[in-house]
Amino acid sequence: MGPGDLQDVLGDLRDQEHADLLVGLGRSDDAAVYRVTDDVAIVETVDFFPPIVDDPYLFGAIAAANSMSDVYAMGGQVLFALNVAGFPRELPKAIIAAVFRGGADKVREAGGVIAGGHTVVDAEPKYGLCVTGRVDPRRILIKGGLRAGQRVFLSKPLGTGLIATAAKNDTCEPAVLDGAVQSMLRLNRVAARVAQEAGATGATDITGFGLLGHASEMVAASGAGLLIRSQDLPLLPGARALADLGGWSGGMGRNRQYLEETFGRLAVGAAVPDALIKLLCESETSGGLLFAVDPERANSVHEAFVSAREPVWEIGEVTTELRLAVV
Repeated sequence: MGPGDLQDVLGDLRDQEHADLLVGLGRSDDAAVYRVTDDVAIVETVDFFPPIVDDPYLFGAIAAANSMSDVYAMGGQVLFALNVAGFPRELPKAIIAAVFRGGADKVREAGGVIAGGHTVVDAEPKYGLCVTGRVDPRRILIKGGLRAGQRVFLSKPLGTGLIATAAKNDTCEPAVLDGAVQSMLRLNRVAARVAQEAGATGATDITGFGLLGHASEMVAASGAGLLIRSQDLPLLPGARALADLGGWSGGMGRNRQYLEETFGRLAVGAAVPDALIKLLCESETSGGLLFAVDPERANSVHEAFVSAREPVWEIGEVTTELRLAVV
């Protein structure tokens, strides 16, 4: 569902409160957080979707990485997960087994384990996880944690949704698709650890609402603005060329409409191409962690990612003006 539609249907549920429910529907975020003790809170999330690639093993692994990303967006660690799946009755069992194997291997890479699950018969294959993680309740990362003056980082390049759509339409080179697959397979585990160690206060992961959609959620929740430098944004190889060709998903249009009509605080520089703005509104799958740290900690973020042999990009800063600006 688009961000505007989701707000409408959840309206009647947002008044549910509990003393130990630290993050729930009342403060929309990437996952729910429930305090167990003063030192331990449970992070809970669920996500699933239809195949994004043809290979069943890779589909399972990508879906698992995407599902676990919300735990990392809260600053948590993955403990275990439950499979959530629907498959056509006539689908060969070997294909279903490969999907589950891909998911299990990715959860194992995260340091967790598959503990069970639930399946139904469905005309279109769908797979994902219900993920349980843990976090120190005093160190939760939330969308509303931005502070003016902080530096903003992104842990993965953009373009997975655009590339996947092009692949479905047979307009994507195999090497371009492979680059997107490798990005979607990479966990945000390192990014979450580095963000925690650097004292990040605000974070989210980039998925269905696109970079600008999720960034707008941070602005609205924080009461602080974001300035994103378009020249510093990382794009997957081939993504910009595909953006110039068009071929957007329906999600892009819904995300942009929400930003322009409901959010209403998007400011785009005159020199920023419209195709790039569309790409930034396009849905992403298993995208990167977007997080902000105090300026004196920015160098330590770069150094930590280099040490972990993973890339990171500094793409902007937190401002006092309540708007989302792309320049």
